[in-house]
Amino acid sequence: MKKKSLYWQIPLLLLLVGGTIFIALQERNKGTEETSFLHNEGFVFGTIYNITYQSDRDLQEEVEQALAKVDMEFSMFNEKSTVSAINRGEQPERSPMFQEVYDLAMKVSDDTDGAFDITVAPLVNAWGFGFKNEQMPTPEQVDSLLLIRSQMDFSAIAKGYGCDIVARTLEENGVTNYMVEIGGEVVTHGHNAKGEPWHIGITKPTESPVEGDLKEETNGELQTILSVNESAMATSGNYRNFYYKGGRKYAHTIDPRTGYPVQHELLSATVFAENCATADAYATAFMVLGLKDSKEVLNAHPELKAYLIYTDEQGELTVWHSPELAISN
Repeated sequence: MKKKSLYWQIPLLLLLVGGTIFIALQERNKGTEETSFLHNEGFVFGTIYNITYQSDRDLQEEVEQALAKVDMEFSMFNEKSTVSAINRGEQPERSPMFQEVYDLAMKVSDDTDGAFDITVAPLVNAWGFGFKNEQMPTPEQVDSLLLIRSQMDFSAIAKGYGCDIVARTLEENGVTNYMVEIGGEVVTHGHNAKGEPWHIGITKPTESPVEGDLKEETNGELQTILSVNESAMATSGNYRNFYYKGGRKYAHTIDPRTGYPVQHELLSATVFAENCATADAYATAFMVLGLKDSKEVLNAHPELKAYLIYTDEQGELTVWHSPELAISN
């Protein structure tokens, strides 16, 4: 009887083992599918976006729909945008999205004593940045523009906010591992395809004092690589956009408080914050404030971290960074 009982149990045992192996194979295949990472790229806000994320379906259509909404609010080059209507003297209804970014801009402006200012557009244009201008402004013109702030410019915060909106869109679609980059502004969450934290490079500032037109100066050499996990970062730098005229360098960062291009030792400011719009705005403000005042703002805001590249008294490239940052090399 015992042998008969054993023979009867063998097929059942094989069935159970086979079923277990089948389930294990299914789970392994499922896991393999889940580890696949997709990459989308395109053009928005006058620059290129790159998105890498772990998903079983392509979400580029959803991403571009989200970015189109941001463009319709903040693009100065879109005649139908809310900001374009305001700059024409119209009074369009302000959406919750517009109000969210506007309120953040006002907060950063208060925190930095006006170093961040979304009404700086007329001064930027007068100095030949933004829309092309062939002539340098006179002191009288600068004084006049300082008094008349009738035009909004969200370019120093919109790319960062665009990254945040894409991140929200991905998360609404169940994505937890992703890296979003728009024109150098970045949001990351989770891990990369290797299961490691995302690694983001910071470009080394380079300059070449050549007389002539507006320049975008970068040789692609990296200053360092940072491990970025579940964070947002944005970089602003005077080495990226400037021109020389009459032997003098004019950086693209205009001090909203004086009306003139900034002249100090800080070459590049990378800021890390809870969201990219915040990082974007503070990075711009730091390029106005310079090294010393930027550190004071950071001391008052422990939720922010920064990687600052500047020239020391001997003209050597020097770095200061928040001690919490993870430097890979």
